[in-house]
Amino acid sequence: MSINLRSSGCSSPISATLEKRLEAVDQTRANNVSFEQTKDKIRKMLDKVELSVSAYDTSWVAMVPSPSSQNAPLFPQCLKWLLKNQHEDGSWGLDNHDHQSLKKDVLSSTLASILALKKWGTGERQINKGLQFIELNSASVTDETIQKPAGFDIIFPGMIEYARDLNLAIPLGSEVVDAMIRKRDLDLKCDSERFSKGREAYLAYVLEGTRNLKDWDLIVKYQRKNGSLFDSPATTAAAFTQFGNDGCLRYLCSLLQKFEAAVPTVYPFDQYARLSLIVTLESLGIDRDFKTEIKSILDETYRYWLRGDEEICLELATCALAFRLLLAHGYDVSYDPLKPFAEESGFSDTLEGYVKNTFSVLELFKAAQSYPHESALKKQCSWTKQYLEMELSNWLKTSVRDKYLKKEVEDALAFPSYASLERSDHRRKLLNGSVVENTRVTKTSYRLHNICSSDILKLAVDDFNFCQSIHREEMERLDRWIVENRLQELKFARQKLAYCYFSGAATLFSPELSDARISWAKGGVLTTVVDDFFDVGGSKEELENLIHLVEKWDLNGVPEYRSDNVEIIFSVLRDTILETGDKAFTYQGRTVTHHIVKICNILCSGWICSSLC
Repeated sequence: MSINLRSSGCSSPISATLEKRLEAVDQTRANNVSFEQTKDKIRKMLDKVELSVSAYDTSWVAMVPSPSSQNAPLFPQCLKWLLKNQHEDGSWGLDNHDHQSLKKDVLSSTLASILALKKWGTGERQINKGLQFIELNSASVTDETIQKPAGFDIIFPGMIEYARDLNLAIPLGSEVVDAMIRKRDLDLKCDSERFSKGREAYLAYVLEGTRNLKDWDLIVKYQRKNGSLFDSPATTAAAFTQFGNDGCLRYLCSLLQKFEAAVPTVYPFDQYARLSLIVTLESLGIDRDFKTEIKSILDETYRYWLRGDEEICLELATCALAFRLLLAHGYDVSYDPLKPFAEESGFSDTLEGYVKNTFSVLELFKAAQSYPHESALKKQCSWTKQYLEMELSNWLKTSVRDKYLKKEVEDALAFPSYASLERSDHRRKLLNGSVVENTRVTKTSYRLHNICSSDILKLAVDDFNFCQSIHREEMERLDRWIVENRLQELKFARQKLAYCYFSGAATLFSPELSDARISWAKGGVLTTVVDDFFDVGGSKEELENLIHLVEKWDLNGVPEYRSDNVEIIFSVLRDTILETGDKAFTYQGRTVTHHIVKICNILCSGWICSSLC
């Protein structure tokens, strides 16, 4: 990162000492090849999002028949991909998917892949191998401790029924299968008696599993401008197979044109992924190295926001995240898109609300803290907080992947944004060890291939240690300043250097803000010293002497001091005010020394009044 203070509008050149210090900071980091390589990797992450392919969604797209012949696939390339991408254990799904929490997801992807191959009469060897995997892992189907993909209780039984239609026996045991189907039917019956917009959206979302929604009018309300349903390839493929809608076909064709043979589980997804990465970089204090890239992304997001783009406004988590980031970066954004969620009832009427999407609630909670003066946001903050607290109490036993979300919720509740110190937040995030949860599960699991948590963590740790080394050097300089100005001789004064320094460094932590930290610390130390002098350290004559010297502010004459204490205090006060004024002029190109003197006069007048009362 190149730091150029001249471009900030200063009319006066920066001091040679400061310029050398900044150049040294930049050069030290530039000389670290690993440092720069890692930053280049992260820039590429910000530039382009690479979402993992989904065997589950690819299978449903592969099952779409050609409009010209119901006996041939419309997208044979998807079928070929399935034949070539079965794992050694017989499953389909993400690479490195052996974590227990993903078992149901892998079973769902494997069954969908088997159905696609069976439908078109190909891949007998792969089908048999996949069935063996299902049989070996059949206990996971009914294990309630394993995380379920969204809609699993409807989609999985629906796929089993579809397998029966294809004369394919799934090795799960008739009792297990019958129980799943009965539970599915009972859930659908109970839900039908409790109509809600959220349920209606959910049934459309899991269309490939319901198989009995015959009314296109119930589905079309969820179709987006790109032709998809919920930006879900699987749902859209099922909709086209059942209804033959041209918009669905347009979306599917555009997917295969972009991804060629295998599709992701959600598309488009760029906005949320890139905004999440910005939040991650900011939460670790390394966003300053990517200011240009971040501004470019936020400018684009703002344009989408202003025109009500569906990728932002119809995706609840993306909308809340965009609102929070744009507001924090000074963009003029309206709360209107989030108004429906001021009350929990508004959230319940959405797909996210029906499936109890905690990620979405967490984003709404964080967004509500961005501008707490809005009455609707206060309501939103209240119900989302209660919701998250209830979720925490319900999470008695979770998998490793759930624990990431649990930690995020705990931190959000314990350390609200308006009551946090940035550097403390950065350190806590680093100590947690995992800075990006790179695998998430909707209908199926997905991963951001090029978002590397280890790269981000490495840069953050290196940067944190680098900043800490600068902070230590500054503390040593301040220690010398105390001694050189004899402040340690003032026995009545509290020694608050560390407190004064770190109260500023907690937010003004980056290397180039050295002058700000030093000025803050010196100002805090002197304020404490003078306050103690007026409270307990000085006589009436000494206090009046100090006030007279400050009011007179004669830099050419020879001051008259009533005591050594007055001389020590005024000398360091005078030198520090002049030094601060010079540095301010360097940055601002204007004189502020007289303002600082005026403030000092006001403080001293107030202190003497208090001491005489």
